[in-house]
Amino acid sequence: MTKIVHVAVGVIKQEDKFFLTKRLAASHQGGKWEFPGGKVEENETVHQALHRELKEEVAIETLTCTSLMQISHDYGDKKVLLDVFVVDNFTGEAKALEGQQSGWFTLAEFSGLNFPAANQAIIDQLQKNYQ
Repeated sequence: MTKIVHVAVGVIKQEDKFFLTKRLAASHQGGKWEFPGGKVEENETVHQALHRELKEEVAIETLTCTSLMQISHDYGDKKVLLDVFVVDNFTGEAKALEGQQSGWFTLAEFSGLNFPAANQAIIDQLQKNYQ
C-alpha cells in the first residue's frame, strides 16, 4: 500500500497577492510552483506543523489562520493529504529559505504558472473566494 504523506499547506495572502515557492528541480513535482508548507510529523498537530514549516521555509510567524479545505490526491507514485489554510495574519517578511525561487502573485498571474495537480482545487477555491 502506498503511504499517504500528510501535508500542512499555507496560502499566504497579503492584500491581493499570494506567496508561492517553486519546488527544487530534484524534488517530487520539481520545478512547479506551490503554496508553502510541509509534512506533519508524528506527535504534531496540523496547526503545529503549519506554524513550524512556514517559519522554517519562509521565515514568517503565523499568528492566525483559517481552514480553507482538505485535499486527497494520488500522483500515482505518491499519495498526499493536504490540509490547507489561509494565512493572512503573520509577522515577518515572507522569503524562501531553502534555495528555491519565490514571489508574490495575483490570482490572475496563476494561469501562467505550472502547479502540481493537487493545487488546482486550491486555486479554484481561491478564485471563488477572492475574485
